[in-house]
Amino acid sequence: MTTVKLTDKGSVRMIAHRGLSGLETENTHAAFVAAGNRSHYGIETDVHKTADGEFVVIHDDTTARVAGDDLSVEGSTFEELRALLLKQKNGEKGRTDIRIPTLEEYIGICKQYDKTAVLELKNRFEKEDIAEVIRRIEAQDYLDHVVFISFWYENLLDLRELLPDQPVQFLTGVRDDWDWLVGELASHRFGLDVQWGQVTKELCDRCHQAGVDVNCWTVDHPDDAARLIAMGVDYITSNILE
Repeated sequence: MTTVKLTDKGSVRMIAHRGLSGLETENTHAAFVAAGNRSHYGIETDVHKTADGEFVVIHDDTTARVAGDDLSVEGSTFEELRALLLKQKNGEKGRTDIRIPTLEEYIGICKQYDKTAVLELKNRFEKEDIAEVIRRIEAQDYLDHVVFISFWYENLLDLRELLPDQPVQFLTGVRDDWDWLVGELASHRFGLDVQWGQVTKELCDRCHQAGVDVNCWTVDHPDDAARLIAMGVDYITSNILE
């Protein structure tokens, strides 16, 4: 098992989506370490708050898809979630190391391998919970290596108040108000993290003229990546490309 290597990345920074999820179960220690051992600039993941106030990394609101057992992430305790074995890439369960990690474990792996942590605030967070996420990352002395992303614009506005200079990217997909959005992002010094099929050379140029970086998700075919690189995107988020 290996990644798909791009022949000419130019200056584009590659982000491993949910860790190197093309090779290992998404959002697990194994996926993060697999990305850490390769040339990726950053490792992306998703964070939720549990019922007992811990922060865990998992994409979905429930564990059904990745574990079979169907628990609400934010309605369960950390102990309940940690007890689950997640499915391996072949759909089987049994590896005792394939479990839901904590925020601190994810940050620790990024730090060990000197990778930028691209951290998605998955649902709408209370401002005090965003502050607690920040505090926990600060305790690991790694805040200057973190990019925060979210589909919830309000999360990013709260984060900008707490961290005026932190790299932040707004996640979005299909829309028809690009002129307005680019101006809005520029006013808050946010980057754009957009579904890759929406990216055009015109949009890239417009963003760069406004000082807005462009990240695109989730690009898994080298031909698509090559077109995006030629357009001038700054980041490519991928499950398998390197």
